[in-house]
Amino acid sequence: MAAQAPTPVPEQKMMVAIDESECSHYALEWALRNLAPSRLVLFTVQPFSPLSYVPAGSPLGPSVVSPELIRSVSEHQRQLAQALLDKAKAICTEHGVDAETIIEVGDPKETICEAAEKLNVNLLILGSHSRGPIQRFFLGSVSNYCTHHAKCPVLVVKKKE
Repeated sequence: MAAQAPTPVPEQKMMVAIDESECSHYALEWALRNLAPSRLVLFTVQPFSPLSYVPAGSPLGPSVVSPELIRSVSEHQRQLAQALLDKAKAICTEHGVDAETIIEVGDPKETICEAAEKLNVNLLILGSHSRGPIQRFFLGSVSNYCTHHAKCPVLVVKKKE
C-alpha cells in the first residue's frame, strides 16, 4: 500500500486585541514568543467620541459642541489608536512577524468579536486586566465577554504578578 502525502495544514490567522494597557502588550509578546504566528492581525477599537452623544437641547448643545470639535476629538482618538498599533507592529517586526493592523470604532467587547468572525480568525488573543470582582461588575470584562461570544477559540493571557 502506498504512503499518502501528509495533508497540508492551513495557515492559522491569529488576532491580538491591543489597547493602551500593559496587559495587552504582554499578551502580544507572549503570543510572539510562544505561538510563532504566521498570519497576525493587530486589532484595536477606537471608542465612540463622548461628544457625539451630547443631545441638542442640553446645556452643552450645538453652540458648544460643534461638528468641528467632534471631528477634532475623533481624529485625535484615531491618531492615538494608530500610534498604539504602530508600537505593536514594531514589536512584531522585532520578532520577524509582519502583522496587519486594523482600527475600528465601537464598543470594544462587541467590535472585537465581530471582527474576529468577519476576518475568519482561528485564534483570538487577549490580555487579562486582572480586575477584581467589583471592578468586573461595574466595568465589565472584555476578555470574559469575548470568551463567551467569540465564534473562534479565545486565549486570555494573564501576566504573572
